[in-house]
Amino acid sequence: MAANKKKTPENTIVQNRKAKHDYFIDQTYEAGLSLEGWEVKAMREKKANLTDAYIYLQNGEAFLQGCHISPLITASTHIKPTPTRNRKLLLHRAELNKLFDAQQKDGYTVVPLSLYWIRNRIKLKIGTAKGKKLHDKRATERAKEWDRDKQRLMKNNFN
Repeated sequence: MAANKKKTPENTIVQNRKAKHDYFIDQTYEAGLSLEGWEVKAMREKKANLTDAYIYLQNGEAFLQGCHISPLITASTHIKPTPTRNRKLLLHRAELNKLFDAQQKDGYTVVPLSLYWIRNRIKLKIGTAKGKKLHDKRATERAKEWDRDKQRLMKNNFN
């Protein structure tokens, strides 16, 4: 019997579940990515990982660092794929300004949340976030467990 995993929508490539556990997400933005051809092919096979990825802002631009995209075996022989290279995020100037302002606030950072497809283009959902303390993480876990128990009780009462 297969383990119960959360189902993701068809267009989702990868989600950063660790981000929702470690941060309170304030606002979200959608950014394009500057990618090479082999990276797009690898993402079609869902060979990406956002767990250790983060976003840094520099010289009026945003970059995704630490995102690991595993190259396919069938990749071209005349290129040398680098799985963790920095990738430029494609955002409007107003969005970049909001991200810079959010990062200047005390305790706020910009984190990648998920990679997904929209009309044959890869998009990255990013969010401004504030770090959770240990007691916040425990409270969130308790609330999740209570919601699960509530659903179970409701299901048993109606059957």
